[in-house]
Amino acid sequence: MNASLYMDRIALGTVQFGLPYGVANAGGQVSADEVSRILHSARIAGVTTLDTAIAYGSSEAVLGQNDLSGFSVTTKLPEIPEGCFDLPQWVHARIHESCTRLGVRTLDGVLLHRPAQLLDERGQVLYKALTSLKEQGLAQRIGVSVYGPEELDALCPQYHFDLVQAPFNVLDRRMQTSGWLTRLKQSGTDVHVRSVFLQGLLLMNRHQRPAKFSPWTYLWDTWQQWLEEENLTPLQACLRFVLGTAHIEKIVVGVDNLAHWQQIQQAATSHLTVLPDTLSCEDPLLLNPGHWNKL
Repeated sequence: MNASLYMDRIALGTVQFGLPYGVANAGGQVSADEVSRILHSARIAGVTTLDTAIAYGSSEAVLGQNDLSGFSVTTKLPEIPEGCFDLPQWVHARIHESCTRLGVRTLDGVLLHRPAQLLDERGQVLYKALTSLKEQGLAQRIGVSVYGPEELDALCPQYHFDLVQAPFNVLDRRMQTSGWLTRLKQSGTDVHVRSVFLQGLLLMNRHQRPAKFSPWTYLWDTWQQWLEEENLTPLQACLRFVLGTAHIEKIVVGVDNLAHWQQIQQAATSHLTVLPDTLSCEDPLLLNPGHWNKL
C-alpha cells in the first residue's frame, strides 16, 4: 500500500531542528541544509503540518528560512514568566514574534507548553488571551500540550480546547484507556499525539538502550519477541499502531536527518490490528522523559 495514503496524518516535529534532542539522537541538531531537504521531501510526500515551539531553540527561525507555503504550523507558548504584569500583551507579543520568525501570517494552532498555569489565579485571563488570538486571526486553534490524561481531568471541566497534544505510543496508551481520546472527539477537540517512538527508546535494540532503562527489561523482551513474531521493524510497529488508532488527527514525528525521514515514509504504509496487552505500561518514570534524569 502506498505510504502517501497515510502521510497526510503525519505532522513533522521540529524540535531537532533547533536543539540536539532525544535519547537516541547521536547526530545532534539537524543542519539548516538538511532541514530544507527534509521539508522538501515532506511536502512532496503530502505532509501539511509542522509542529514547533518557542522553547525549541532556533527551530522557528530555521523553519522561517524556508518556504512554508502549503504547511500549517502549530507552535507552543512557554511558561508565563514570573512578574509578567500584562499577560495578554505578553501572549500576543510572543505569537507575533513566532509568526515573524516563521514567515507566516497565521498559525494553525497555539498550545500552552505549561497548561497547569490555566489553573492559577490568572488562568481565565490567560485563556481569554488565547481566544483573542483566534479573534485577531493569529491562530486558527488554541489548546494545550499535556503529559498525560490526568491534566485533562483538571483542565477540561473549566476550559474548552480546539486542539490537545499528548504522548501516545505502543507502551503509553493512557489517552485511549482513560477514555480521553473518545471524550475529546465527542467534544469537538482535535488530538495530535507525540512521543510515538518514546524519544527513540522504542527503536533501540537491547545493546543500544541505556542501562538505566533495565528495570523495564520485561517490556523490552516482550516488545522484541512480538516484533520478531510479526516480522516487523520497531519503526513499522510504532507508526502503524498509532495510524490504526481512532480519533487521532495528526501524529507528530521528529526526525534526525533525511534518511530517517525517508524510513518513516516507507514504514507508514498500513496500520496494525492487534497489539499485545502485555506491552502496556503506566509507570510515569518510563513514560515521561522529564523523569529520566531520576533514573
